[in-house]
Amino acid sequence: MNTTITGPDGQPRCRWCDAAPEFLHYHDTEWGFPVSDDRRLFEKLCLEGFQSGLSWRTILAKRENFRTAFHDFDFDRIARYTQRDISRLLNNEGIVRHRGKIEAVINNAQRARDLVGQEGSLAAFIWRYEPGAKQRAKPQSASTSAESIALSKNLKKLGWKFVGPTTVYAFMQAMGLINDHVGDCVIRAKVEKARKQFRKPRGRHKQ
Repeated sequence: MNTTITGPDGQPRCRWCDAAPEFLHYHDTEWGFPVSDDRRLFEKLCLEGFQSGLSWRTILAKRENFRTAFHDFDFDRIARYTQRDISRLLNNEGIVRHRGKIEAVINNAQRARDLVGQEGSLAAFIWRYEPGAKQRAKPQSASTSAESIALSKNLKKLGWKFVGPTTVYAFMQAMGLINDHVGDCVIRAKVEKARKQFRKPRGRHKQ
């Protein structure tokens, strides 16, 4: 099966970005580019949790609604949410109204705040799970990896919810811990260039 499609500029791209009109921009400008901003990392982990059992198109279409509803994923603020906030979110038709997932975001915000206190930043902790250079050299075809399993296990140990290995692997793909653009995708080289310029965040515990 062909792993690419021809984009509007005539260049090859990962086949999945042709599945919905809004995927192209996301594929070209976000997916795989390395991120070190704590709030963006927290947002993506939450949205991947919301995606569980749903399509990414559903979540992407509602992403701005999620950002508004969850105060732009400011986890310090979300950590202080009360039952009134849960009721507000359950009545918000612009997001996925799933009590378990909503409560998981609040729980995870509290855990993220704890992690920042321990590690200096959420990014410093997460980027410790970046695969080695050999594993990063070519795109993967799996839905999990040794690193996503390890990160999932350790997040769960710290009390995080809705962070299974498949969810975490999708998060790692999107946030640039790995470059899973297919080999002849025109964006793969752009991601590699961004990775070379990226300064990996360092926390209080150096590896």
